[in-house]
Amino acid sequence: MERSLTLVALFAALIAALGLMPNLMLATGVPITAQSLGIMLCGTVLGAVRGGLAALLLVALVALGLPLLAGGRGGVGVFASPTVGFVVGFPIAAFATGFAMEQLRGMSVGWAAGVASVLGGILVLYAFGLAGFMMVLDRSFVEAFAILGWYLPGDAIKAVLAGLITAGLARTRPASLLSRG
Repeated sequence: MERSLTLVALFAALIAALGLMPNLMLATGVPITAQSLGIMLCGTVLGAVRGGLAALLLVALVALGLPLLAGGRGGVGVFASPTVGFVVGFPIAAFATGFAMEQLRGMSVGWAAGVASVLGGILVLYAFGLAGFMMVLDRSFVEAFAILGWYLPGDAIKAVLAGLITAGLARTRPASLLSRG
């Protein structure tokens, strides 16, 4: 129990730390950030439940006002911004990534982590992100996708990185890969 709580808190901190990396704010109002890589790693390393809880902890801390999102954003105002869908989708995307990772036991760890990251960390996260973007900015699906679609290549790179990092972790510390345990 203590190990799980520690890992959940550690990965919530990892997501927050990845938001501190220099990010680029585009005219769309959605920053290019490494936080989605943290969401992918939550699922590929911790599995569905622990990964989802780590992302949920981060969202709860942001809601309480801690500036843990890219650009030092936090507080309830985040939930009225164009990125609300991404923030709300973090826990579900981490859970979905972990669930996919757990189901792909027949694949090598690196490939499974890459595929799981695309499924949860891109498809699921973008489903929420697009919905939030459409609601806040009153855009159609096509308009929202035309704007947010520019972020997909960077997220694909993050999915590859999540696969490589998870595979490296599996080689060096196999017991720490809870998604396969």
